[in-house]
Amino acid sequence: MTTPAYKRVLLKLSGEMLAGTQGFGIQPAMVDDIAGQIETVHNLGVETAVVIGGGNIFRGLSEEAAGMDRVSADYMGMLATVLNGLALQNRLEQRGVHTRVMSAIEMMELVEPYIRRKAIRHLQKGRVVIFAAGTGNPYFSTDTAAALRAMEVQAEVILKGTKVDGIYDKDPELHPEALKFEQLSYFQVLEKGLGVMDATAITLCMDNKLPVIVFSIREKENIRRLMVGETVGTRVQ
Repeated sequence: MTTPAYKRVLLKLSGEMLAGTQGFGIQPAMVDDIAGQIETVHNLGVETAVVIGGGNIFRGLSEEAAGMDRVSADYMGMLATVLNGLALQNRLEQRGVHTRVMSAIEMMELVEPYIRRKAIRHLQKGRVVIFAAGTGNPYFSTDTAAALRAMEVQAEVILKGTKVDGIYDKDPELHPEALKFEQLSYFQVLEKGLGVMDATAITLCMDNKLPVIVFSIREKENIRRLMVGETVGTRVQ
């Protein structure tokens, strides 16, 4: 078997990916597809953590939250990530992959509270760990939560699965002539305002020299290719 290029990774997914073609909520077929791709990484022996957004259900900065107190809206968005985490856990465990959901907001009857040492131990034991409820604080995105958790558990890379196959100078779905970048520095992402992750998350990665690879989660072979060291998507470092 090919030796994986990484020992421990963190996969960042937007909540919208779980909505699939329906555009809202949780589409079981899409969750199962993502679970299958995570299973592929797990079967290669790579310790895998996951952070999922909640935009398919509720986002603190969405139109639905207009007029709401920002703090309350952000907490609602955090709870949406817990729903997504439980949905993904269910599909993974149906596939025989041992999984733990750890939340930054305590809800003992549903998920484990986030404890850094315990999270690392779960990873060492071969369990997929899903980090939910962001950082537990309003005003911070799940991108920032992904950067923070990746550094805390000493992941070697953040894999950001998106709808497109990398970072472009403009939206490729609206502009067919958009230029794809093969590699970028953190400073270039900030300077060009490319928006692949928010500025706080990119700055955290830059300060701690944590690389980010942006790739298409829709191409099922991409995760496997990344794990064996192939060039996929756009690398930020």
